[in-house]
Amino acid sequence: MRIHKILNNNVIVALGDNGAETVLMGRGLGFGRKAGDAVPADRIEKRFTLHSDRLLGKFEQLLASIPLQHFLLSERIIEQAKAACGLALSDSIYVTLPDHISAAIERYQQGIRLPNPLLWDIRQFYRDEFAAGLKANELIREETGIAFDEEEAGFIAMHFVNAQVGGEVCEVYDMTCLIQEVFRLVQERFDCEPDRDSTDFYRFITHLKFFARRIAAGEPYGDEDADLLAAARRKYPKAHACARAVCAYVRRERDFDPGQNELLYLTLHIARVTGRAG
Repeated sequence: MRIHKILNNNVIVALGDNGAETVLMGRGLGFGRKAGDAVPADRIEKRFTLHSDRLLGKFEQLLASIPLQHFLLSERIIEQAKAACGLALSDSIYVTLPDHISAAIERYQQGIRLPNPLLWDIRQFYRDEFAAGLKANELIREETGIAFDEEEAGFIAMHFVNAQVGGEVCEVYDMTCLIQEVFRLVQERFDCEPDRDSTDFYRFITHLKFFARRIAAGEPYGDEDADLLAAARRKYPKAHACARAVCAYVRRERDFDPGQNELLYLTLHIARVTGRAG
């Protein structure tokens, strides 16, 4: 393996035998070396191979612009979230989260704290991700002595959400707004508050996350379950009417036709989360 590029004394980009670029980290890995030199294998401590050339370029820029300890701290946070919460995260998290955490540490050192207007919704709708954000706060305090507040845990949680849905952070805000509107319609039509600690609520939120992803990608379900939809409409007429209102909202506000299968799944989830067959 040969050095392709030196980002700093501790981080290099190497070319493997197949020509693929890999980011390597280790104390003094790049010190006194130049492109074309053999990589000292005994100094390699971490390696990252990203599956997108565009992402790799951003990754290299990031490592050249933030303190290495901020990246390594972020990597610990990511791996802890994967292990503790079972989050399946895209490679983008290794760019977006270290960038955010490094900037947030700098902000806190300057006494600047940002309000998070979606904090309540993040707590309610993305519980696993918010738990990972709170754990991140603990690791950051242990490592740096800086105590992030819950607002910042919410921002970190949104990066975890984003890395699962595979979009931009602005799409996470759109997804949250969609979930807010769905539950506004549910509460309005059923005059009840869903049990936010129930398994049915958790499953509904999970479904809505992927519904939002399909909207962003423009990929509706197929329409092969017409018979099941007719049965669900008969059994859960009020939930079906609510689901139709959700689909109408999506068509109007997002210019996206959810399709009949989405209407079916929404009907079933709404019936379960409200505990009503009517």
